[in-house]
Amino acid sequence: MKPHARTAARTLLAVALSASLALAAGCAKSEDDDEGSTGAAAGSEEAKGSEQEVSGGSGPTCVIGDYGAEEIDLAGATVGFSQSEKEANPFRIAETASIKAEAEERGVELLAANAQSQFSKQISDVQDLIAKGADLLVIAPLNSDGWDPVLKSAADKKIPIVTIDRKINAEPCKDYVSFIGSDFTEQGKRAADKMIEATGGKGEIAILLGTPGNNVTTERTKGFKDRIAEKAPDVKVVFEQTGEFAREKGQQVTEQLIQSNPEITGIYAENDEMGLGAVNALKGAGKEPGAVKIVTIDGTRNAVQGIVDGWIDAVIESNPRFGPLAFETLDAFTQGEEVGQDIVIKDSEYTADNAEADLGKAF
Repeated sequence: MKPHARTAARTLLAVALSASLALAAGCAKSEDDDEGSTGAAAGSEEAKGSEQEVSGGSGPTCVIGDYGAEEIDLAGATVGFSQSEKEANPFRIAETASIKAEAEERGVELLAANAQSQFSKQISDVQDLIAKGADLLVIAPLNSDGWDPVLKSAADKKIPIVTIDRKINAEPCKDYVSFIGSDFTEQGKRAADKMIEATGGKGEIAILLGTPGNNVTTERTKGFKDRIAEKAPDVKVVFEQTGEFAREKGQQVTEQLIQSNPEITGIYAENDEMGLGAVNALKGAGKEPGAVKIVTIDGTRNAVQGIVDGWIDAVIESNPRFGPLAFETLDAFTQGEEVGQDIVIKDSEYTADNAEADLGKAF
């Protein structure tokens, strides 16, 4: 991007960041830790697509003086990126690619590590990024709790932290600067609306829960259940089990579900991978497309194609392309500008009305 365009974009985004919504705060080819690359995935298809947009509204902000750090030039800084999960599903592929591509676009040195879905490894990964000289940190947390050792190490060196996709249970503008992600409760509510529409507001449904221990699962579940209770008392949740945000596990759980509840009306999968696993199970059981209503969250190409093919009724988007917004936030913050403590992104949705036309927007 040309310098004057970059400056203009940052100015516009800084306004948006300061006006971000507060919210009561997701989801893979295998990859080894890549701790010295400045963007091996830059230019890949996973990094392209619809960039994130910030929702309007107002909420608490943070400035570098309040955080206790010093202003620095992002262009000369080293950014450490900690990915939580092994690259086994499209969300993480797209998320990592977006971070690496933006770092390369800006010429910023990036140290990257992948925790391979092991929380103890993620803690040691971030400690290692700090030891290797990271000036700033972008963390995609595996769990919401247990971050005290990292937060203390970062605080000792006054290292700003931005978390993406999932929140950590800590104090914003003290332990970390900002959280960037979706309104997961709202995603759950929107998924419920689509399930109510698909089932006609009655029937028995199952929930494929995400991995326990993080805010995404908790809030997507709460939003869904609250909206069902509010709008469709004749829809009954009769089965809940974690599919751990994984396709294989989602398939296994759905196979069990079909045996215990062969007449199930609908399945709410808290991410696309579990939903696609459910589709595989239904195919294996000889079900026809549409016999069981399925609503998922994420926006992967395979899931959106599932709508086109008649197996999935709706997909609520959860955009993983955090690179531009994460680096815009760090850039603004390190130059002394206000940024939102909760930076909430807008999410679209896919249905039979737009799935085929918008397939190219999926990741």
